[in-house]
Amino acid sequence: MKLIKGDTVLITIGKDKGKKGTVEKVFPKNNKVMVEGINQYKRHLKSRTADQKSEIVVVTKPLGVANVALVCPKCNKQTRVGYSIVNDKKKRVCRKCGEEV
Repeated sequence: MKLIKGDTVLITIGKDKGKKGTVEKVFPKNNKVMVEGINQYKRHLKSRTADQKSEIVVVTKPLGVANVALVCPKCNKQTRVGYSIVNDKKKRVCRKCGEEV
């Protein structure tokens, strides 16, 4: 997976299209990422005991990696991720400006 925690991403598909956010968590097995403040839904929870109140909780759900695009910190454009090998180390590179991400 080419995205890591802390990357700034742009949402390309869905109800939050055009919004930017940072990646909070990555799920490589499912090809999904959790983005802060994006893809939020409300969940109604019923009280389990007499003392507890029923409430509405806001839940953030993960997004598919195909629905987000990395925003390069240098050129501030939506881009794809490339790789370059320097001194036997693999580095992520912006495809538009060529700078290291």
